[in-house]
Amino acid sequence: MTDGIRGRWRALPRWARRVLVVYAAGLVEGTGDHAVVLARGGPHAYAGFGPPPLQVFFVALVVLDPLAAALTLRLRPSGIRLAAGVMTLDVLANWYVNRAWVKANPQELLQPVGLLPITLFGLFVLATALPLLRTVAGGATADLPVARPPSIRKDAARQSGPDGNGAHR
Repeated sequence: MTDGIRGRWRALPRWARRVLVVYAAGLVEGTGDHAVVLARGGPHAYAGFGPPPLQVFFVALVVLDPLAAALTLRLRPSGIRLAAGVMTLDVLANWYVNRAWVKANPQELLQPVGLLPITLFGLFVLATALPLLRTVAGGATADLPVARPPSIRKDAARQSGPDGNGAHR
């Protein structure tokens, strides 16, 4: 067994460490972007971005993105799964909201900001999630079950000791 989070990070292959750092950086950048939008426009900043469920989702990304980043950096498989889920929904929601201008001006997709980087990052997360999960869950980094004390049987006193009669000789 390794020694804490640093030991678990050191035990990972170099490619996995790099991928995890890219996950965290992308998710933190997304958090910052959504935080800036909310700071400028308040809770209704996404009012023009499609139906109310999508608006709620875009606001919720201020919490979901950093949560996924934190869990990922702690090498929790749940963080990788959350990152994959969040990015899948984020990419789909952004394409849905922007579908009209994509049809009208597809060359706008080549801009270094907006839909292109979100889509590329989402595809990166989806393409690497399964190998990363296998690598992280394969070591001592898997989500650990909750430790439970051993159950004490009612007749434990009678069964203790070498004779099973409660007496120690």
